[in-house]
Formats: sequence, structure tokens, C-alpha cells
Amino acid sequence: MATPRATIPLKYQPRRYYCTDTVNSDCQKGFISAAGLNHHYNAVHKHHTTRPSRPQQHPWQPTGQHDGSGDDNTEPQGAYYPGTPVDLNGDDLPEGASPPKPNTSSKRAWHPFESRAHFELADFIFRQNEMPGAQIDELMHIWASMPGQAGTPPYANHEHLYSTIDAISEGDAPWTSFSMESVEAGGSGGPSWKHNDTYEVVFCDPQILLNHQLSNPGFKNHIDYSPRLVFGEKGQRVWSDLMTGNWAWNQCNELSKDPDNHGAMFVPIILGSDKTTVSVATGNNEYYPLYISAGNVHNAMRRAHGEAVSLLGFLSIPKTDKEFEADPEFRTFRRHLFHTSLEAIFHSMRPAMTKPQSVKCADGHYRRAIYGLGPYIADYPEQALLACIVQGWCPKCTAHRTHLDHDPNAILRNHEYTQLLMDSFASHVLWQKYGIVDDILPFTASFPRANIHELIAPDILHQIIKGTFKDHLVSWVETYLKKHYKNDFAAVLADIDRRIAVVPPFPGLRRFSQGRGFKQWTGNDSKALMKVYLPAIAGYVPNEMLQALSAFMDFCYIVRQSSLGEADLEALDKALQRFETHRSIFEAEGIHSDGISIPRIHALQHYHEAIELFGAPNGLSTSIVESKHIHAVKRPYRRSNKNEEMAQVLLVNQRQDKLARFQAECLAEGRELTIDNLSLLNSLFSGLLDKPLIPQDNVHEDTSFQDDPYLQEAEDDDSERVDAVVQLAHKPSEMGQDIGHPELSDLVSIFLFQQRNPGVDVPDISKCPKAIDPGYSFSSAVATFYAPSDLSGANGMHRQCIHASPSWRNGAPHYDCVFVEKDPTLPGFQGLYVAQVLLFFSFHYRNVHYPCALVQWFTPIGNEPCNNTGMWKVEHEYDEYGDHLVTHLIGIYGDEYIPPDLHYSDSLAAFGSFYVNKYSDYHAFGLAF
Repeated sequence: MATPRATIPLKYQPRRYYCTDTVNSDCQKGFISAAGLNHHYNAVHKHHTTRPSRPQQHPWQPTGQHDGSGDDNTEPQGAYYPGTPVDLNGDDLPEGASPPKPNTSSKRAWHPFESRAHFELADFIFRQNEMPGAQIDELMHIWASMPGQAGTPPYANHEHLYSTIDAISEGDAPWTSFSMESVEAGGSGGPSWKHNDTYEVVFCDPQILLNHQLSNPGFKNHIDYSPRLVFGEKGQRVWSDLMTGNWAWNQCNELSKDPDNHGAMFVPIILGSDKTTVSVATGNNEYYPLYISAGNVHNAMRRAHGEAVSLLGFLSIPKTDKEFEADPEFRTFRRHLFHTSLEAIFHSMRPAMTKPQSVKCADGHYRRAIYGLGPYIADYPEQALLACIVQGWCPKCTAHRTHLDHDPNAILRNHEYTQLLMDSFASHVLWQKYGIVDDILPFTASFPRANIHELIAPDILHQIIKGTFKDHLVSWVETYLKKHYKNDFAAVLADIDRRIAVVPPFPGLRRFSQGRGFKQWTGNDSKALMKVYLPAIAGYVPNEMLQALSAFMDFCYIVRQSSLGEADLEALDKALQRFETHRSIFEAEGIHSDGISIPRIHALQHYHEAIELFGAPNGLSTSIVESKHIHAVKRPYRRSNKNEEMAQVLLVNQRQDKLARFQAECLAEGRELTIDNLSLLNSLFSGLLDKPLIPQDNVHEDTSFQDDPYLQEAEDDDSERVDAVVQLAHKPSEMGQDIGHPELSDLVSIFLFQQRNPGVDVPDISKCPKAIDPGYSFSSAVATFYAPSDLSGANGMHRQCIHASPSWRNGAPHYDCVFVEKDPTLPGFQGLYVAQVLLFFSFHYRNVHYPCALVQWFTPIGNEPCNNTGMWKVEHEYDEYGDHLVTHLIGIYGDEYIPPDLHYSDSLAAFGSFYVNKYSDYHAFGLAF
């Protein structure tokens, strides 16, 4: 029988309800119903409720010498830079003074647009929908022909729309360029790069872009105007955003030596660059974008793929004939071109790096700002290019390439030390003994307080996820299997693939229907494989290999947190030490018999120091740069006509930036925002749900939207968003029959007795109350909880859907597993139950509403996690609790091959025991230790 669903309204319904959250006043999203606004508020603006404090995964135990203020190596000292507001003349304002009001009296409220609707239409067409010009013209023709339009559409054609966008003054940053050529240009003979090519670099004024970010009102609550010290449990130091790190304090200490700088704000300049290909078919259309971000903006805004990262320009890519690609002279030219270009782009900012200049900030105030080159986001090949070192060496320290992790003479690199070596040794000695490329210093040597070897940012994506895990550990395991199993290698690999394929579903988990054997890997593929890889290879590899991977996974999950305390750094060091100890199995088995000396793996040793300097690494990962490629390069390229496409790409970016900034300014000023029945909204907010587990509303306007960047929604990887199915008017006895559990009626009776008689032994079932009124059953529920990580939204909120459906999307059953809190005073998994949800339902008894879940319990195997995988084991319990948070179980596969016809939906019934997968997401990692 078809499931009853809400009727889609055929009549147009205007948005009458607007968000008025006081903390995020720039939101002001509109909805057609109060239910939609309720849904939005709970998802985006509902602040996490205080729950009973659970023991920390990494509890802090301060030593006798520690007073919560750091030690000699980490404690920031010196002048505090408060970022004091000033007036337009640069004089300090008194404390509590209001910012100057913007002068908009001479313009219409939505100038250059006719109205808010005209702006929203332009923004929807150009920035959100990316509609081609011809389709815009067609839309306007259709619009004009509609009754009541009098033949006048909002825009005459696409050129009218484009010219209106171009007239926006907010966010304007003109493009400029310069050209360079080889000193032998104009000659004849030899490779073309010497004589024929001119190399053009296109860029914006970096100071203009930084000032746009600093003054963006959308960042008002997500920006630091000064370095800050953050302390957590028992006074331990905590690092999160860039301005919580020691590097920002060190920069201010240097600047404070000049009294004229006192009271100014320091603005770190975060840079990132990475080549990208926009035409896969030809493989010849490469771009070299350069991005910029103000380090004052919080990491969450930078990860949200919004306006916190701007396209600064495009670097030139010198090319030559294949016969000259390996020519040392060509490589030298390419290196000099790269560093000369960066130096030229920032040449105009040199004065602003030593003397303060007035800049408008997100809160409307003006402040005096001093800029400085900050962390640089890049993959290893580009790190080597930036540091002017030989491939295979570390860009941050002098450890020898043959024993990177165990060089007792290694020290941190800096420009002065490099120059001293250049003055002392010949080029071949520099190359072979020190890994230094002669005759060039990095571009940062030309700017104050900048050392590229210190500024190279940790790269979670390429050093940890794709580098150490996918490119090395997974490859080494496969090499071991091939060497050890020989003739059975193909069968073993196929069984590992089946193990991965039958993993039960989990919100946000990518499904590997054919296992891990596919050609082109993305960072998301590697992240997903990490979550399910350990149980898949258990039994096929030595225990020490499992221990090595488990230690590495712990390191990865710790380092990707949004904030890390001193206890986390201690745990990080211990995980790295375990990994370095257990990875010797790969040397003993002949996989790496000459020792492991790999730059990306060696980079893990620098993470502790990098976190203390720059805060949480997830705010500086190359994943931020690669995500920006999509919006700044690839999509604009596809919108071009492929004829002189660079100019079109630049124009698209300029218009997108103007629209985004215009929207931020308008929302901040509250232009023409009409709210229907504000008192109704206030009363609505006062009664919102406090529990993290709620049935999904069956409201059509809200089931498809995601309020990024404030919320991260996790759904099955192969799914689209769907409504929760609500079954109506069933008695508990009928619900039980429908799902094959006729005992449900008796269980409800026992539950009612326990609820109404706490602490009393349950009598004979015949004496327990009976629920006779019809109730409601739900196919899923939503858990919204506070779990800050690199996958959560900007406010640290995360939302997961818990399924309990006998037929999910007309297919196999889908019954998720959850954690249920047992005792919040016990650490980790010891304070939790694990259960599989078979049914969500609710009913009324004597005017009391009871939301319930029918579950199948699991019981732990042993009193501690598995020594090899680091995960707890549980088994079915065949033989009255707290909040539900979804969890993930993976079968303990045993010694026999997985049957080829086993479906993933049957996994929880097919196996007798399971791993509690603490690597399913970062929330589970923090709970199930």
C-alpha cells in the first residue's frame, strides 16, 4: 500500500516568515511557513544544550610546573594588539563608541537594482543557477509574455542584467596584469621558452581583497581583531583559529618594537596555490590559480567555501617541448618565474607590512592594520618549489633525504641559514648534502618577518589522507598480500573488496559497491576508505600492521579536530610514536627494506609545532584550495565560449564577488526586510525542541535545503534527500505485527509501568497498563548535535538521519545502530550502550506523549578495545535510556570468504560479532574510545 504523503500545494505561497536570530543577524532567510522557520532555526541557529559532562578522550593532567599559561617554548609574551577602533582620521575612539553609519542616503535602497526582488533574481540567475546568456534572454521573453507583465520583464536581456551587476560598487576589485620573458627573448634557435614566449600574470591588488574580507559584515561574529589565548579544562592551552596560535603573537611582538604600531591590528595573509586542469578531454587547459585569505577570519568560514577565500590571480605556466622538460635550465627559469611573480604581486603591500593603515572591519569600525605574509597552503611538489629545495627533502627542516625521520643533526630551515650555506658551498654540495637549489632565495626573503620554511602549512589532504594512507599504507598492504598469498592473492583481494562492499550503511559513508578497486581516487574516496579499511584487512595481515594503521588513524582523527588542547597534542605525539614503532613491520616484511624516508610521512613530525604556531590544521588544508577551484576556475571556464576564456573567467569571478558582497551588505543593513508577525516568531522560538532527537518534519519547502555553512548534514552517500515517512493511526500491537515483532505491545506495557512507577519491580504483564490509542510510527529521525570538526558546519553543529525502515526506497530494509548513554561519568564506550533501532514510534497514554524506539541491544565483548584495531567489539544480546546518537557497526568477518550474494543490508544479521567503528566519523571517535 502506498505511504500517505503530504499534498504539494499548487497555489503560490509567499515567504512570510524571516529568520531574526540575534546572534546571526545577517541570516534573515525567508520561509513560507512557521514550520519551515522552526526547522531552519533548529538546524542552523539552535545553540547546543549543555549535556552532562563526559570524561574527555584525552584528559589533561597538568604537571607541577604547569600553570595553564604555557611553557618556555610556547608561551606568547609581549605587547597585546587589541585592534583598537579609530575614527576616519586614525585617532583612537573611546571604549564603547558606535561605528560610523554607512552613507546610503543618496542611493535607492537596492541600487543599482530596482528592488530586492530584482537583486534576488539576478543573484539566482547568475551566481546560483549560472544560467547562460541565451537562456536568460529566453526567460525574459517568456516573462514579458505573461499576463499582467505589460511586455516588460525585470531585465531587457542578459546584457542588461550583466551591466546592472557590473554597476555594483561593493566588492569591486579590478584585474591588472604584468608580463615577463626570458632574458634571451627575441633570439633564435633553441627551445621556445627562451626566445618566443611571453608570460603573463593576472591578479588583483591583494590589499583590496584582504580589506574586502575584513570589512565583510557576514564575518562580524567570526573574526579576530587580535591574537587571543584560549584555555580549556584545568587551564590547558587550546588552539583553534589562526589567531590563537603562537605565530600571530610572535609577529605582534616584533611589531611592538615600534611604538607607532601600538594599538593596531595584525592581519595575516594566508596564501594558497595549486595547478588545476579544466578540460579533461584535451588535458591541455591548465590554470595556476593563486588564492588569498585574511587570517583573522575563523577557520570555519574558510572551510565553508564562501567569501573568506578570494581568487587573487593566475600565475603563468611556462611550457616547452618534451625534449626540454627535464632541462635544468628550463626548471631554473620556471622556479625564478614563480618567485618573481609572487614578489611582484605583493610589492605594493610592502609599506603596509611595517606601518599601520586604516581599514574598515566587519563590525563597522575602522582600525589601523599591519599586514604580514602568513601560512602558505600547498601540496608537497609546490612546497619544494616554494622552499627552493630538491624534491625528496623536507621543506621545513634540514633532515637528510635518506633518513628524514631519524636525522639527529636536523634543524629548522630559515633564509639566513640558507644564504650562509650558499656563500660557503658549491652548487653540487648544496644539492646533494643540504637539498638546496642554488642561486635563488624564496620570495618571502624580500618581505619583513616572513620565512617560507616556517610558513608552509600542514596539508591534511595530501600528507595524511591521500599521501600516507592511500598512496603508501594501502599500497604497502596490497604489496604484502601479493607477496604473502601469491597464487591466492586475487581471491584474497576479492574477499577484501566484498568485506568493504557489505559494510552496513551509515550517514555520510560512501558506499564501495565493488570494493576499493577503482582507478581514479579523490580525497573523499580516501577518507571514506579509511573508515572501513581496518576490519576489511583484519585476519589477512599481521597484527602489527593493524596496529600501525590504527595508530595512524588515531593521529589523523586527532589532527582533524577543530580545536586541540595540550592533552590532544600529547595524544597526537603518542599516536605518532606508536605509528613509527609499528610501521617497522613493513620494513621487516621487505616492503620497505631500506627504511622509510618519505617527505609526506616525515611531515607528520612537524604537526605538533604547526598546531602551536597556526592553530587547527583543518583551517589550512589544500582541500580548501581544491574546493575553491570549482567555483573560481572550473565552473567559470565551462560558462565561457572557450575563446580567450581567461578574460571571461575573470569577469565571472568579479561579478560573483560583487553579488555576494552586495548581498552581505544589504542583509547587514536590513534593507526592506519585512517580517510578518514578529510576536508569533518570538513565541515560536521560545518553545523549540531541546532534545537532539526529533522526527523529520514533512514540510516540502524544507526537506531539500541545506543551510551551509552553518550545518553539516550527513546522509547516505548514494542517496538524495527524502521526507521521513510517517505511518498514521496504528496501535502498538499493529505496529509490532507490521515489523515482525508481535511482542511490542507487551514491551510498551512494561515501559508504561516503569515510567509511571519508577524503581518498582515490574509485576505480571496482565497488571501493566495497556496503550490502546492509535500512535504514529516514523521511518527515520534526525539527531542534531554539537560536534565541531572539519566536517561540521560553521557553528559546530552536525545533523545525522537515523533510519528504521523495513523497506528503504522500495528496496532492502535499513535499520541503523545508535549509541545510548548509560553512565556519563564513565569514560568513552564504557558509558554507552549500543542498539539497533527497529522502529521509531510515539503514542499517548492518559494525556502524556511518549516518543519511543524499539531496539535490539548489543553487549560488549571484553572490557577493553581490541588491541590490534583499537575498536571495541560487541555481539547481539539475545536473552530506559538517554539520548540517541547514530553509530556504526562492522562485522568481524572471521576466516571464511564472504559469500558473493551477501547484501549490505543483511550484515547486521549475518555476523555474530561486530567492531564498534569509532572511525565512522569524528563524533564517534570522541565517544567510543
